Amino acid sequence: MVDGKDLFSHFREHSVAEFFKKNKQMLGFSGKVRSLTTIVHEAVSNSLDACEEAGIVPEIKVEVKELGEYHYSVKIEDNGSGIPKSHLGKALGQMLAGTKFHRYVQQRGQQGIGIAAVSMYALLTTAQHPHAISYYKDKKISCEISMDFKTNKAELLNLIEEDNKEGKHGLTYEAEFKDVEYKKSDQGIFEYLRRTALANPHAQITLTEPNNETIVFPRAIQENPPRPKEILPHPLGVGAHDLLDLARAQKENRKISAFLQNALARLSANKVSELREIVKDVDFDKNPADLTWEEAEKIVQGFKQVKWIAPETDSIVPIGKEQIEKSFMNIFNPEVLAVTERSPKVYQGGVPFAIEAAIAFGGGIATAGKKGEIMRFANRVPLLFDAGGCALTEATKSVDWGRYNLKQFEEEPIVVLINFVSVYVPYTGAGKQAVAQEEDIMDEIKNAVMEAAREVQKYISGKKKAHEIETKRKVISRYIEQLASDVTDLAAAKNKNEIKKKLEKIIEEKYSQGGEGEEEKEDIPEHEEERVKEDDESEEE
Repeated sequence: MVDGKDLFSHFREHSVAEFFKKNKQMLGFSGKVRSLTTIVHEAVSNSLDACEEAGIVPEIKVEVKELGEYHYSVKIEDNGSGIPKSHLGKALGQMLAGTKFHRYVQQRGQQGIGIAAVSMYALLTTAQHPHAISYYKDKKISCEISMDFKTNKAELLNLIEEDNKEGKHGLTYEAEFKDVEYKKSDQGIFEYLRRTALANPHAQITLTEPNNETIVFPRAIQENPPRPKEILPHPLGVGAHDLLDLARAQKENRKISAFLQNALARLSANKVSELREIVKDVDFDKNPADLTWEEAEKIVQGFKQVKWIAPETDSIVPIGKEQIEKSFMNIFNPEVLAVTERSPKVYQGGVPFAIEAAIAFGGGIATAGKKGEIMRFANRVPLLFDAGGCALTEATKSVDWGRYNLKQFEEEPIVVLINFVSVYVPYTGAGKQAVAQEEDIMDEIKNAVMEAAREVQKYISGKKKAHEIETKRKVISRYIEQLASDVTDLAAAKNKNEIKKKLEKIIEEKYSQGGEGEEEKEDIPEHEEERVKEDDESEEE
């Protein structure tokens, strides 16, 4: 028999930093190319959020230098508001610290892990401390970032604080990394930044590659998108444990009834009255701090029996049809482009989300060699990895593309863009590269893609018809000369040229663009017509 004392002699407590130190692949640090892209992804996402929150149109510079085999330095500079000294260490070197995890608002980052994980990876692979310069208000703060993995604490080394004589604002972050590699591939930094520029047309991004070549992704629009509104959790999106946490964290309300109205969205005094009738054995006049687990469960069950207004839609801000069109034309210049904007929906009962989809076909897509490509985004952030288990990929592939004259989707010159927008993105892992396959999300993605596909189908069908008409016209025109001669002989006429001109006119009228037969109906198969009708009805609702 094992002695309990021996068994628990190895019992230890560990910090979240220690956990991710051993499991860095969960954060995206697996594979040399992916690791380098993850580094840039985390820093650039933070920079975009910082600029937009400060109301500054983003200008971001990324510089990558090769220092040796699989050894690079990465420097990211933005023009945001900078970070004050009091928060610099926590922001860049402490995991689960930041402005995002606790807020119910659409943001690129969610967990407060990303850039701290980048600092961790620099220390693990090179033992060199990342260097940061923050221009915050009238101060310029220079320092190196150190991390204590056992306590998940950051320390600022070689700190220099001086007056901001340059009058700049923003943050510069620079670090060295090993076991990484720069490649101009579909999963490399160049492609990541190109897609970031596509989904963020208000940002100007400059990349300096290891060969010193500079690439600029210019902004297509000159102002930031509207800021999403921070909202309260919806009653249908909280569980009993969430409700207890909210009750114990608040100090302002002395009654559960008042607490519910102030802590949750769409919960008015009238709704509290409805809940009182449904959950009669809970005292809504007692102090929220005294709420028990059993009572919280009953209230949550009561939520499900009340008819609620959907969450506020101004909490989510998609890229926008006009912005997507400008970006695609700026980067790809396709032959045809269809963009779909769906009205916001909810998943998991109370989490608002919206899907926007775009399909670009032909033109610059074919020139760039793109075939059957799916570009995935979550809150404007490109998702380059883990495509196989992602709702955005699976829903798009589940579409019967043959219905839209795109039978060989993988071989067609087509790019599909899908942007999932929400106050909370249900990622499948801490690396934030794939969206969970929630049924509500999958259905909405499929509907958005099919809606855009119908527009592309109209264009392809029209182009196909025009080609057929032109082919018929050319074939028949070959016989005009012979036919004019034969008619002249049969009619004993003298003016062959006159007959030839009349024949040419008849053919031109018959086979001019759209001149053959009646106007063509949109080519939707019978088994799809009912689905189209259902989609239209759901949109009206």
